[in-house]
Amino acid sequence: MQEQTIAFIGGGNMARSLIGGLIASDFPAGRIVVSDIDERQLESLAERFDVQTLVDNHEAVRRADVVVLAVKPQVLKGVAEQLAPEITADKLVVSIAAGVRLSDLASWLDGHGATVRAMPNTPSLVGSGVTGLLAAEGVSEEQRSTAESILRAVGATLWLEQESQMDALTAVSGSGPAYFFLVMEALEEAAMEQGLDAAAARLLVLETAFGAAKMALEVDEEPAELRARVTSPGGTTERGLAALEDAGLREAFGRAVEAARHRSAELADLLGKQ
Repeated sequence: MQEQTIAFIGGGNMARSLIGGLIASDFPAGRIVVSDIDERQLESLAERFDVQTLVDNHEAVRRADVVVLAVKPQVLKGVAEQLAPEITADKLVVSIAAGVRLSDLASWLDGHGATVRAMPNTPSLVGSGVTGLLAAEGVSEEQRSTAESILRAVGATLWLEQESQMDALTAVSGSGPAYFFLVMEALEEAAMEQGLDAAAARLLVLETAFGAAKMALEVDEEPAELRARVTSPGGTTERGLAALEDAGLREAFGRAVEAARHRSAELADLLGKQ
């Protein structure tokens, strides 16, 4: 991949994170081209990363081996249709536009087959994300590897086999950070109700959340096993967990993921019909 040129169409926050991650992984800055209508955005990217910048999407695509579509989902159709004549059969197209299905993207690109749909979540902005990837049938193994390498620059990656799985992934990892933020918010409020000041409550909740996630990542045990290990019979944790179970925590998360999955499918339908 080091000898390929990557063009980012759109220079927003996610593109910036991917560019930063690629360069931190020793990908040559001179082989990255960014096109955006916002010239101030381009100036900032050029100053920070020393990448090539253009205001002409067509020229950016002509220079590229890999095209990363990093524009908003609502404008992707128009951008893709305009660029379709420039996207030759040998180019890999990676879309990070949330909710746009591969079949719709292929239609907008005049049937281009080498397309990968990627769904990075917001922690990717700080290099700790996870991205779901789905490849069209025309994507080669080498191109799959290239797409994975690009998205691995901002975190872990996971390949999916069916488009319907992307809605489930969106409901879990795409919306998931907000679920955890809500839990953290609720735990902070509960801590303050028990007499801790706001600063202490925030520190305790943030560091506890970080530590729990770090343990889950680094210890080869299932979450249920970790939970059991820190739950002493008759102790405080057992009493607190029982209250959460009685309040229907598991069912609430199940309903949240199901609702988010349905909304993801609805939005994909709307974007495809625009």
